[in-house]
Amino acid sequence: MIILAPMQGLTELLFRKAYHKVFPQAIDLAVSPFLSLTHGNLNHAIDKVSDVWPEANIDSIPVIPQILGKETDEFVALANRLYDLGYEEVNWNIGCPMRRVAGKHRGSGILPYPDEVREVLDGVVPRLKGRLSVKMRLGYLRSDEIYPLVPILNSHPLASVTIHPRIGKQVYTGVPDIEAFADVLTLIEHPVIYNGDICTAERYHYLRQRFPQVEDFMIGRGILYDPLLPLRIKGLPLHEELAKTFLRTLVDAILDSPITEAAKIRKIKEYWCLQYKSLHLTEQQRIPLLHCSDLPSVLHTLDELLSQ
Repeated sequence: MIILAPMQGLTELLFRKAYHKVFPQAIDLAVSPFLSLTHGNLNHAIDKVSDVWPEANIDSIPVIPQILGKETDEFVALANRLYDLGYEEVNWNIGCPMRRVAGKHRGSGILPYPDEVREVLDGVVPRLKGRLSVKMRLGYLRSDEIYPLVPILNSHPLASVTIHPRIGKQVYTGVPDIEAFADVLTLIEHPVIYNGDICTAERYHYLRQRFPQVEDFMIGRGILYDPLLPLRIKGLPLHEELAKTFLRTLVDAILDSPITEAAKIRKIKEYWCLQYKSLHLTEQQRIPLLHCSDLPSVLHTLDELLSQ
């Protein structure tokens, strides 16, 4: 199974619906960008549930909502709200590497503190109306920080554990520690999902062969760089013009969204920077659109580039 990774501001509902419209068979499941718990401000997270509101996700990639936070009462309240909406599973994010998150012992910042992880799981899991899965890294400062967490994870009935084999301090630099992943894989008693640096079909098939017991793979940046990647992995029919079709569909979705013109320009430019190589354009061809300062010029320049 191919799972779309959660990436804040990128793999949100707008992207998922556009992707599913163009490639309905490519991605099997998505984990949503995280809903953040702020202590004493649960309503802030509930307001953001719109990204995973069931009615809005019709004709989209099936999604598992993700929660970031460690306040047990707030976690339970939000998770149970999501179960009441019809979701059978929510995901706990203990892998986010952002410094402002990790510094508060959230995301990957909680990984060096097994007692805090245990406290959250002990306080949350028995009170949930549905299943809980976990997305994590090997650690925050060191890759061996995961080992004290393994018995804690094994002691709870988790749906799955997704492991990105980097540490939080790496963010997305360096290379995934495949050997560490292989070792931890033998210890975790739950289904394990691999996540990290799958940017080619060849890389996917190497990992699939290396870890035959892993059935599900999560891909984020690889799909943003090359929207056709899941089709290549699955051997589905494709032609390179589909990359242009998807970008046009995504831009149309951005134009229809209820955000400001400035926000639309920023979002189009962001996706453009991620996807232009999949259109076989050069770095020099990427630049003119980035110099556009108003929406009509952005769209005109985009049309010119896509017509090449």
